[in-house]
Amino acid sequence: MVSGRVLVIAGSDSSGGAGLEADQKVIAAHGCYAMTATTALTAQNTTGVYDIHHVPAEFLRKQIDACISDIGVDVVKTGMLASAATVDAVATALDEHKVETLVIDPVMIATSGSQLLAPEALQVLRTRLLPRATILTPNLPEARLLLADAGYGHLPVEKVDDLEVIASAVHALGPRWVLVKGGHCPFRRDGVTAKTPEEKQVVVDLLFGGPEERAYKIETPYHQTRNTHGTGCSLASAIASNLAKGMDMPRAVKAACRYVEAGIKTAPGLGEGNGPLNHFHSVYTLPFSPGHFVDYLLERLDVAPIWDAFVNHPFVLAMGNASLPLESFKGYLIQDYLYLVQFARANALASYKAKNMEEIAASAAVVSQIFKEMQLHIAYCNEFGIPKEEVESTPEKEGKYPRGFFIYVLDVGQSEDWIALQIALAPCLLGYGVIAQQLHNDPRSKQGRDNPYWPWIQNYAAGDYVAAVKTGCDLLEKHALIQSPTRIEELVKIFVHATKMEIAFWEMYSSS
Repeated sequence: MVSGRVLVIAGSDSSGGAGLEADQKVIAAHGCYAMTATTALTAQNTTGVYDIHHVPAEFLRKQIDACISDIGVDVVKTGMLASAATVDAVATALDEHKVETLVIDPVMIATSGSQLLAPEALQVLRTRLLPRATILTPNLPEARLLLADAGYGHLPVEKVDDLEVIASAVHALGPRWVLVKGGHCPFRRDGVTAKTPEEKQVVVDLLFGGPEERAYKIETPYHQTRNTHGTGCSLASAIASNLAKGMDMPRAVKAACRYVEAGIKTAPGLGEGNGPLNHFHSVYTLPFSPGHFVDYLLERLDVAPIWDAFVNHPFVLAMGNASLPLESFKGYLIQDYLYLVQFARANALASYKAKNMEEIAASAAVVSQIFKEMQLHIAYCNEFGIPKEEVESTPEKEGKYPRGFFIYVLDVGQSEDWIALQIALAPCLLGYGVIAQQLHNDPRSKQGRDNPYWPWIQNYAAGDYVAAVKTGCDLLEKHALIQSPTRIEELVKIFVHATKMEIAFWEMYSSS
């Protein structure tokens, strides 16, 4: 679900670590919708910027107009603006579109040291854009350049409080809020500027502004790393995304600082120079598309061979061609009847563990379907001269199946959550449906009176059982979407174990 629309007006980074490419990753990671208006194309990588191709201001304006006039915008974030003409065009467009929330990252110098803003554009940026900024996010060198352009002298930083002096001065240039990023000036823990590498202990980002013109100090541990390419772009886009989601400024900035810190700590270590961040450190990607969890499950390399061994077991195929010894089927039928009692109990437990009436009713419907299956089992047994009383008085076979399976499924139901129980039950529910459809549609299967097992096949290929399988699958698909990737792996293990136990059931009677 998209929770905010963010238009980024900035340059493109061909290496993907900064600029528009990083902005879009950050915005997507925050669950917002990213739009772009490209100010310049750069040929760059982690070691430097090798060339810049400026996009004409007229074409840039068309990009801005196209996005805002159609999709609309909640926050505009600017990055590399490159030239005075570009800055002027952006300022005019924002005025005409009455953009209310503007995040300005005054990109002037790349992490690698390359100059990204023409000197003559600095005054235009300061006079035309800064007064309409909701928040300005300069690093320390950028803040000093802006202040020098406004006539200020050099402002030294000897202690943390000096950052507030600089932030207050930049705030006087017009933006409602200023975030002076302190990455270029680490401090000791006592708040004094670090003089040696060993003294670099904390980084302080200082937020200043708001109605009370208050200062907020955001401290993070100093990390000695080369992976800082695109940190400014990423931080500003994270702030823009948080504002688009409705956060107030202090909260938006604090959350963005934490996001970037984690991106640095988990950086992939790419490139020979200043490497990019990990923009997706807190995004969990499921390994399947919505509505296709069951497909994914059955097609996994660690599941598919086991599933195939289950649904194409010799016991199953022998039912299709009527070569299965009758005594084998009788033994299976009685033990399966006893298992279905426990299967019904497990589905009743699933009803109890369900969180809403829809899921309670779905599990109850499965229990009703099981009751129908059990009646078919009794009818079968009567045909074979085995009365119901004898079936129900037959002891459950010891070992892995069925008693071991009963214990396993009910233990999962008692010790784990609703979806774990459903996954433990799924091989039986899904498998019998798959097996019946395969045998029913296989031209090699014997049908009607030529096959004593044909009624069994017809029962599981019938519309009511197909509907029960669909209901079960729909619920699995719904709940799978809210699981973590780690939980999906745990559920797969439950499914594999339960499927192997189903195979063990076929094995008990395939050689009888």
